[in-house]
Amino acid sequence: MDDRLVRKVVCCPLTLLPINAVFFIEIMLATHTEERVSVVIPAYNEENALASVIASIRACLKQSSIEHEIVVVVDGATDRTEHEARGAADKILVHPQNCGYGRSLKTGIAAASHDRIVITDADGTYPIDRIPDLLKLLGSFDMVVGARSGKFYRGGIVKRMGRIVFRYLSEYATGQRIPDINSGLRVFRKNQIMPFFPLINSGFSFTTTSTLSYLLNDLLIAYVPIEYHKRNGKSKVHHFRDSLRALQIIMEAILRCNPIKAFLLLAFPFIGLALLSLPVGLVFHSNIVGLAGWIALCTAGVILGLGFLAVALQPTKSERFPVKRLGSE
Repeated sequence: MDDRLVRKVVCCPLTLLPINAVFFIEIMLATHTEERVSVVIPAYNEENALASVIASIRACLKQSSIEHEIVVVVDGATDRTEHEARGAADKILVHPQNCGYGRSLKTGIAAASHDRIVITDADGTYPIDRIPDLLKLLGSFDMVVGARSGKFYRGGIVKRMGRIVFRYLSEYATGQRIPDINSGLRVFRKNQIMPFFPLINSGFSFTTTSTLSYLLNDLLIAYVPIEYHKRNGKSKVHHFRDSLRALQIIMEAILRCNPIKAFLLLAFPFIGLALLSLPVGLVFHSNIVGLAGWIALCTAGVILGLGFLAVALQPTKSERFPVKRLGSE
């Protein structure tokens, strides 16, 4: 619907219009606003790829007839990133120093004009042409994530092993399958994600914590397979440091939202030791081994007791994060 037409209709005195006409205008305005999209791009020293990424986004969304704005957050860049953004983006927000990937996304999301949000990177790794496919699913899901694949995503053996560990730990925490927990191409609603901002990490783990926050609070996430491209420029990720941080964040998320599973993880080694030691002590008549088994069993009981106490004292999900869910008024 043409913006000029909307303004012209709205400027008419509503008292002169029939009630059904007023209702029709309100519905059209709401639909028109809902269809718009804000694309948020954090950028730190991405002068080589930023302009082409923005141009690709505009061409893709224009071809799909999706009204949009592009918000670039220049995160303390020391190159020509800000200059490239000023020639292409609709909104440019500048951090005076490097504050981190997550902090940049929070800044951009808070400043976005529209409720539907797309986030992507400025390095050309994500297939921009898949954004409309993700947006189509947003009407049925609370978040839609581009699940990466391809040779540029797999990486080395150490990186793949770490990814497998984090994936299974996250799936254990949520009880759901997670094909890609930290993809940087995803769509969601501003009014749903902002209540989680105190919980979501301000560093590279923004995507990990947002995924866990949604799943642990019974929100729906869809995963769309995408091809991950070669990066334009040097990666800013520090794998060892960021992996340790991601592990900490996953454990924090479990303790906040589903603490009994964290206590089960802690109790499991002691339960295993008790199941092994007690039969061995009985068979070989070893008091020391038997005593070790009973101590392990008692320790597991104390840990599980603390876990049940944490669950009992935990506020409900609606009290912690009053998020509007699909289908709710």
